[in-house]
Amino acid sequence: MRKHIKKKISYKWVATVAVWTFFLAIIISLAAQLLMGFLDSLLLSFIILFLIILTGIIFDIIGIAAAAANEAPFHAKAARKVFAAKEAIFFIRNADVVSNFSNDVIGDISGIISGTIGALLVFRLSQIYPDVNPLLWGIILTAVIASLTVGGKALGKSLAINRSTEVILLVSQIVARLKAILK
Repeated sequence: MRKHIKKKISYKWVATVAVWTFFLAIIISLAAQLLMGFLDSLLLSFIILFLIILTGIIFDIIGIAAAAANEAPFHAKAARKVFAAKEAIFFIRNADVVSNFSNDVIGDISGIISGTIGALLVFRLSQIYPDVNPLLWGIILTAVIASLTVGGKALGKSLAINRSTEVILLVSQIVARLKAILK
């Protein structure tokens, strides 16, 4: 059972995450809009939209798993020198920051960008199919984006809560490998 540990609110973290989110949103939004502007393929545009929605779902899973995971199994794994167990302990001990970054920063930016791409796709579909009311395209795309996002996150939350140890270990292994490559 996970002990409830009171941590002091870090206003420095809050300010840092707000500023980083501002700049990340600009960069990701600009990149997505530029990419969408260069793509002539409607299929590739929808694939990019799907990948952005999937990114939000994956990071939602990570944030929930960090908050739900128990630290004890990872201490046993660290004692047995299981690869990335120490990173997993770090994620769990900093679940508030991991959850905030994963769910709020990446997850919310993904949601906003998917809405922006949806609007660009409505515009493009209206040009390709001028006889169809653009309002209809907007309603359909909004419904598709919302259902994929909410349905995916519902499935992901169940996975994250029921398999938090496996999720955190996998994420920790990916992060450890990236750290090794970047060193």
